[in-house]
Amino acid sequence: MDLAEIWRVMRRRWYVLVPGLLLTAALTAGVYLLVPVEYLSQSTVTLLNSKKATVAFDGNPFLSTQSSLTGMADGLARNLNSDDSKADLKAQGVTGTYEAKIADNAQGPFMWLSVTGTDPDAVLKSDQIFTAYAEKRLQEFQSQQSVAPEAMIRMATIVPPQMPEPQTKTRIQYLVMAGALGFVLSLVATFFVEARRRKAAGPGFTGRRRPPAAEAPAPTSETTVPESTPSDGPPDAPRSDRAPGASADTSPDASSSTADPTQTMALKILPSTKYRSTGSP
Repeated sequence: MDLAEIWRVMRRRWYVLVPGLLLTAALTAGVYLLVPVEYLSQSTVTLLNSKKATVAFDGNPFLSTQSSLTGMADGLARNLNSDDSKADLKAQGVTGTYEAKIADNAQGPFMWLSVTGTDPDAVLKSDQIFTAYAEKRLQEFQSQQSVAPEAMIRMATIVPPQMPEPQTKTRIQYLVMAGALGFVLSLVATFFVEARRRKAAGPGFTGRRRPPAAEAPAPTSETTVPESTPSDGPPDAPRSDRAPGASADTSPDASSSTADPTQTMALKILPSTKYRSTGSP
């Protein structure tokens, strides 16, 4: 089946295709209204070495980075994603979905603290609470291990919580899926009806309109007699019905009933005395 045939089927079964497309449009509009736009706010923090460890670097924590800080960042991220931390954050008014993880392609103990939700103002406020809670949780985690205050790892905010940005990828995916599904189902229903109609009409049915058959001329009562052409033979000689080149019938009946105009006719000669003048001697 080529594209032209597909187009003809769609035109013939428009009463199936059009309602399907309308339902597809309604489904897409419903997805657009029911799936809200999500907003994302994110902050970036880093772990710094303790004050005691930075004495050799004149108190500059950025000159004293150790691989152990990256391990501590991973442990803190896991602690922030635990159920206990979720309960604490929910009690403090954090809404939406939040996540703490090590920053992608990070060259140090950098962490991303992100919050996702449908209300941009609530998302920004929740990310601010989440960032402050991460620093507090770091201190509590070390206090539980009886770490001296001068030897505790510190946290610094590199990027504060940003203004929420809309995340439309998920919504667009749902819209595309709804539109594609409705369109495919409409085509399937259209060709299903076409197949049923062709099956009912017979194997020779193609769906195209056939040209009307030409009407035969009505018979007339008058008959036209072909005009005879003069022949070369004597006028009284009968015409031969044989076609040129056909073999002559040699039967006695045929020779007696049909005279050959080329044969020599015998003429009866009268006595000459009958035409003599009576006055001649």
